Amino acid sequence: MKPQSTSTLTTKEAAPPTLRRYDLDWLRVFCIIVLLYYHVGMIYVPWGWHIKSEEKSQFLRWIMIWLHHWRMPLLFFISGAGTYFALRRRSFSGYAGERVKRLFIPLVFGMFVIVPPQIYYERISNGIVFESYADFYKSVFDFVPYPKGSFSWHHLWFIAYLFLYALISIPLFRWLKSSSGSRFLDKIEKIISYKGGALWYALVIVLSQVILQPFFPDETHALTDDWAYFVFNILIFWGGYVLVSRRVFWEIMANQRRTYLWATLVTTVALYIFFTVYQFRPELNDVAWADILWDVNSFCLTWFSVLASIGYGYKYLNRPHPLLATLNEGVYPFYILHQTVIVVIGYYLLKLNLGVWGGFLVISALSLLVSVGLYWLVIKRIRPLRILFGLK
Repeated sequence: MKPQSTSTLTTKEAAPPTLRRYDLDWLRVFCIIVLLYYHVGMIYVPWGWHIKSEEKSQFLRWIMIWLHHWRMPLLFFISGAGTYFALRRRSFSGYAGERVKRLFIPLVFGMFVIVPPQIYYERISNGIVFESYADFYKSVFDFVPYPKGSFSWHHLWFIAYLFLYALISIPLFRWLKSSSGSRFLDKIEKIISYKGGALWYALVIVLSQVILQPFFPDETHALTDDWAYFVFNILIFWGGYVLVSRRVFWEIMANQRRTYLWATLVTTVALYIFFTVYQFRPELNDVAWADILWDVNSFCLTWFSVLASIGYGYKYLNRPHPLLATLNEGVYPFYILHQTVIVVIGYYLLKLNLGVWGGFLVISALSLLVSVGLYWLVIKRIRPLRILFGLK
């Protein structure tokens, strides 16, 4: 099989530092908005979460099973791509310092200010009584990790992992800029130029999980016992960096988008077939080969759906819009805020017994409105808050 044509771009043409991939910005905005609806959906599915409705929706569960395999990996891919462009404009030491400002400071702020209300409302919804929020808040400084204690990063695990990925990946990114790194990228170009060539990176991801999951089987987001999932996402982060590092890669991904889409559809159908079978044959959940089939298909679905999103995004979304700069700035503080807003609003609205869909729509709408309002009216306009929320 011959490699596909890669347009008229020269093979080693690097992505210019001044050129912006608007499609990545659009996809980032879309992903984080989807996250809000996903986390509202967590109230109404059987999986454990911070506040829960007594009424459950199997339909929501079907949607969220797929979204679980797509939403965060795509954000890690986009973050890896953004890292490439950041390192085209600044030194490695400057990049590390910028990551401290944009990631570490908001993480620490979030762990002491944004996350504790989630734990408080979870505790009182479970019948634990406090004299006041201040009475509860003292327990944060016991520094006992959640769930036994009140010290956690909760949904900010993404920021914690991204901060660590950025720092520990600097030697790799430095090497990729060297002559030997360039030769490695030449080999990557040759592989992905074949039809469906980029799909084979899923084998690397699967292999990493085959090695690590027996020791770290659960996705905990707690770092110390989450090394399989930690490696899973850093491999996708690295994939994002590599696959934007040459303009020819952009064209290849756009040209092969239908291949990636078909691979996504096949693994999606397999996902729902497995899920349906497990519903009727629950004993299969304890069978090793059934777990392996589910996991391998899920890992492939993740990578294939990310590739399809990037390929179609570059083809149809890589164009500016007057609103994009505003949206792109706002999604980061929106992400930091949204889950706490959902938990607080959801706690009170669940008392009204609005039903699954009434509750889902009302909590989603109010959480979106409050999160956007807090950013637009408060965070955006107060300089110390801009720093604490990672804004420039």
